[in-house]
Amino acid sequence: MTTRFGIAVLVVALLGSSAAAILIGAVALSPGEVWSALWGGTNDTNGTIVRDLRVPRVVAAALIGGALGVAGALLQGLLRNPLADPYVTGTSAGASLAAVLAIALGGVTLPAVLPLAAFVGAIAAATVVWRLASLGGRTTVLTVLLAGVILSSFAAGIVTLLLVASDRLALRLRAVLGWLLGGVSVTDRAELLTAAVIVGAATVVAIALARRLDAFAFGEETAATLGIDVERTTLAVLGVTALLTGAAVALGGVIGFVGLIVPHALRPFFGAPHARLVPACFLLGATTLVIADIAARVVLAPAELPVGVITGLVGGPFFLVLLLRERRRVIV
Repeated sequence: MTTRFGIAVLVVALLGSSAAAILIGAVALSPGEVWSALWGGTNDTNGTIVRDLRVPRVVAAALIGGALGVAGALLQGLLRNPLADPYVTGTSAGASLAAVLAIALGGVTLPAVLPLAAFVGAIAAATVVWRLASLGGRTTVLTVLLAGVILSSFAAGIVTLLLVASDRLALRLRAVLGWLLGGVSVTDRAELLTAAVIVGAATVVAIALARRLDAFAFGEETAATLGIDVERTTLAVLGVTALLTGAAVALGGVIGFVGLIVPHALRPFFGAPHARLVPACFLLGATTLVIADIAARVVLAPAELPVGVITGLVGGPFFLVLLLRERRRVIV
C-alpha cells in the first residue's frame, strides 16, 4: 500500500464515520433533514440538533481520537516500547488530576485554565514515566507499566479525595464522574476552536520531529552518534505529547487505549517511519473515536454509555494480547 493511497482511505473512512455520527442520534432525522439542517434550510429544532449538538460532538470526538493516536505513536517511539500510550503510562491520569484540581479550585471560570492545567499534569506525568523508564539506560516493559500503574493509582486516590472533600466538585459530581469515565459532549465552539488549534499545531510539530524520533529506534546512544540532540528531542516529544493529551483530556476526559491500538494497527501498512505514521495515526484515531462514540450512543439506547467504556472494552483485551506477545519475545 502506498502512503498516498493509505492516507486517502483513512480520509474517506473519517468522512464516512463522521457522516454516520451526524445522522445517528436520539432524535430520528432523515438524511434530507440532516442535510437541510446543516445548511440552515430547516426548522429551528432540527438546526439546533444538527448544528449545535451533533456536529460539535463529532468534531470533538475526531480531535480527541486524533490527538490520542498521535500521542501514542510518539510515546511508543520515544520509549521504544510497544505498550506505551497516554492511558497506560499514566499521562492521561496526570492530566485528569490536574484538571480536576483546577475545577476544585474554581479555575474553570476562565476558558484557558482547564486545558492549561491538563497540559501541566500531562507533561509532569510523561516526565516521570520517561525518567523511570530510562533508569539503567534501557527502557523495559515492566518499568513503563509499573510507572503507569503507580501514577494512575496516585492520581485516582487524589481525585477521589477531591471529590469527597470539595463542595464545588460535589455540586457537579455527575458531570465530573462522567468526564472521568470519558465522554464526548462538547458544544462550546470556542473550546473546540482552541482545541483544534492546539491539536493541529502539535501534530505539525510531531511530523517535524519524525526523522529525529526515528533515530531513537536504535537507542539514545546511536541517535546521538547520528547527530540527534537527544535531550532536546526528548523534551520536545514530551511537550508535544503533553499538549495532545492535555487537549484530549480537557475535551473528553480520560479515554483509554486509543493511543495504544491505533499505531499497532497502522504499522503493518505504513511501516515504522513517523513521517508516515503520525498523520495516519491522527486520521485513524479520529475515525476510531467517532465510531466508538456512535457505539456509546446506540448500544444501550436511549441510555448513553461513556465512550471510555467502549474503548476500554476493546482496548483491554488488545493490551493483554500485546503484553503476552511482548513477554514471549523477551523470553525467546
